[in-house]
Amino acid sequence: MPIVIPAEPSFPTQSEQRVFEVLRAQLSERDLLICGQRISTADRDYEIDFVVVLHGLGAVVVEVKGDGIAAGPDGWTMRYRAGTERIDPIGQAYDNRYALITWLRQHSSLKNYSSWAHAIVMPFYAVADDFALPDARREQVAGSNDLWRLADFLADLLRDRSVVRPFGEADTERIRLALRGRSLPQRDLQASAAANDELVERRTEQQALILDVAAMLPRIHVRGGAGTGKTWLAVEHARRRAAAGDRVALMCYSRGLAAWMQRRVEQLPAGQRPAYVGTFHGLGAAWGAPIKGDDDSGYWESELPALMVEQARSKAPGELFDAIVIDEGQDFADDWWLAVLAAAAHEDSRLAVFTDEGQQVFSRFGRIPAGLVPLVLDKNLRNTRQVAATFQTLAPIRMALGDLDGPQVRLVECAAHDALDTADAEVDLLLDEWAPRDVALLATGSRHPEQRARQEEGQDEYWRSFWDDDQVFYGHVLGFKGLERNAIVLAVNDERDDPRATEKLYVGLSRAREQLVICADPAYIEKVGGREVLSSMRAGG
Repeated sequence: MPIVIPAEPSFPTQSEQRVFEVLRAQLSERDLLICGQRISTADRDYEIDFVVVLHGLGAVVVEVKGDGIAAGPDGWTMRYRAGTERIDPIGQAYDNRYALITWLRQHSSLKNYSSWAHAIVMPFYAVADDFALPDARREQVAGSNDLWRLADFLADLLRDRSVVRPFGEADTERIRLALRGRSLPQRDLQASAAANDELVERRTEQQALILDVAAMLPRIHVRGGAGTGKTWLAVEHARRRAAAGDRVALMCYSRGLAAWMQRRVEQLPAGQRPAYVGTFHGLGAAWGAPIKGDDDSGYWESELPALMVEQARSKAPGELFDAIVIDEGQDFADDWWLAVLAAAAHEDSRLAVFTDEGQQVFSRFGRIPAGLVPLVLDKNLRNTRQVAATFQTLAPIRMALGDLDGPQVRLVECAAHDALDTADAEVDLLLDEWAPRDVALLATGSRHPEQRARQEEGQDEYWRSFWDDDQVFYGHVLGFKGLERNAIVLAVNDERDDPRATEKLYVGLSRAREQLVICADPAYIEKVGGREVLSSMRAGG
């Protein structure tokens, strides 16, 4: 079934209703069916019955004529109650075609105008095979005897044109976005995102009621899928414990998430800020442990955690923590938990761990400390329904979708080695609607060249670019866990067998709050995510 604009069209005549039903049944999910489109110019107004945008081919502007139409040597006529009058349906379709093309030239970034055609459809009138008029070829006029293959009939018009560059998915998307209305495109989408954001904050605050229960429990393990508000709750729990007078550590594994939490905490009153906010390894550095290169995995995985245990033993209780809050706890190895527990000031120190096992993208498999009371979050709050539907089946806990609404998810089919180039083109499209600060391009395999270039300036400088209003952010799913953007272009460019491929896909899909574009090989998506994930993508979320 195609994408239909508007989603629930109404028709003034039975003939248009009939043609709509036929096309809706025959067109594919990658096609676009535009109904009753009006174009207004300084000279006149045009009303287009249908525009059929066929994936991989082009667009056909269709004029529908019902009962009472006739064609003869003197041209076309239409019989009405008041009498008969001459009409020019082919000329009307031709004029409509060029009125739409002219409008798109002015109001969209579409550059492909070579693959267009126009046609007449008469659903209640059989057209003979030898039909011919000077202004209309048989191939341009479909009758009731052509309805059984109407979509192919229209496609043949484009196939016969031997067009050098047929429509791609980006062309279809440019038309869809333009006709949705573009008076103030950035402000419109950003205003919608802002309204969703305000609603999310209110609902997340409601979910913070779970922390009222947690206040009575010294050690908790909060589990939930992507978008359930875990990170917000982790920061809020740390804030509450600090306000209660506890010395608090708020930790995670990734630098990006740590930088986000630090910025969030900086906005709090001084009496509500945790004593330490940062990465797990950063705590060791703060205690004086040496920092080595990122390529020394043995040091980071085992040597530094062991050194942190020794450092903790030499600390006075006042230098340790009354409460420790861990976000993305599934990233922690067994040895790390020994250091976490050693950082507790006393046996009654609080521990709150927030996890999503579906995002366990690293090869370490640490066990959460025993004795934590489990609490479960099972409603997605932060993603639109369209985005959340793509990763719902990958979440470790079945989540209820929220009611935030946003643009349709798009799957742009490409090979893994073309995913980054394809994603670059999709970013350009998104910038027609979003500000650069709203957009991120994420890779699942090799990093984007722009990410590598920024990281050469150092990790701190790289993560500062995350808050740059004038730049699109380029990242990798491994480093973007816990973070989000209004619009995400996900380049699925991992070309090797990866045992964590499903988890990486889950992370990538769940980072978009409002709009998601996936550049991927569908066969790979089905392999690592399953048919339900692929079907959801193709259905637009």
